[in-house]
Amino acid sequence: MTNGEAGQRRLPGYVIGSIIATGFGTGFIAGNSGGLPDPWPQILRVGAALCAAALIIATFRTRSASTAAPASGPAPAAEPVPARQAMGRGYWIVVAIEAIALFGGLFVINGVLHRSEVSVAWVALVVGLHFYGLGAVWHAPMYHWLATAMTALAVAGFVIYAAGGSAAAVSAVAGVGSGVCLYGAVLWGLLRARRGLTV
Repeated sequence: MTNGEAGQRRLPGYVIGSIIATGFGTGFIAGNSGGLPDPWPQILRVGAALCAAALIIATFRTRSASTAAPASGPAPAAEPVPARQAMGRGYWIVVAIEAIALFGGLFVINGVLHRSEVSVAWVALVVGLHFYGLGAVWHAPMYHWLATAMTALAVAGFVIYAAGGSAAAVSAVAGVGSGVCLYGAVLWGLLRARRGLTV
């Protein structure tokens, strides 16, 4: 199987992953930029909304282009995997583990330890680690790089707090930083998909 054929098979899973990543990225940036000095919260939130819209439109345009036969060339060699297969058992196992870790950890951090300042770092850590699982399920190495970057930012957030840093600093690094990584991963995947490479 060529890179182009593999890309066509995997693209629907990439579409789902891109939408998920874009949504999380928007939430991370919009929800964690409030502690920054004006006018940065407004700039980042408007910029995040515009970037999210552009990435989602580009994602679906890329999918449509990949499944359409060229006007003067052969038809695609393989049909894309339906979205229902991309969201199969493995996907839901990863999501279930993520949900348990996310809400269980937040309960301990906020309700037991009373350290809400690091809540966003915990969210970034869990979301980042869950991309390792998605990368394995969808055979998409790109998500492993994303998982590594987000995990590093989450750990940096915990370190900042342990060193006496403010909640705003933790949110900027672990929250806004993770959102930027998510957008970057979607853009990277788009560029590779347009070139017929696997993501």
